[in-house]
Amino acid sequence: MNAPDNLERRARELYREASRRIDPATAGRLRAARREALAAAAAPAHLRFARMLVPAGAFAAIAVAALMVFSPRDSAPVQAPGATQTVEATDGDLPPDLGNTDPSLMQNLDFYDWLATNDSSQASR
Repeated sequence: MNAPDNLERRARELYREASRRIDPATAGRLRAARREALAAAAAPAHLRFARMLVPAGAFAAIAVAALMVFSPRDSAPVQAPGATQTVEATDGDLPPDLGNTDPSLMQNLDFYDWLATNDSSQASR
């Protein structure tokens, strides 16, 4: 255990001797750098957190842009493997949106059904 203690003592002596021989200009710069480092370490945590938000926000914006660019644009619904009806056939079977339709069109639905069935026979003449 004598060797590590001797090494530590010798290192301290060298440090003290070097610090006594340093010129005043360099010592002033070192003291200023130490003060700045201590001030930065003592800065509130919310400022350090705020500095991290800028790169995080930029990364999030890039991720959203990449998702928008590389997302599939095919909006056709996918049918089940056993489905026999096509999308075009089922589109006409859906009732209209009641909020966007004229109420007078909803009064005589039987007439519109009769018109749709008889219209195909009139078109063949």
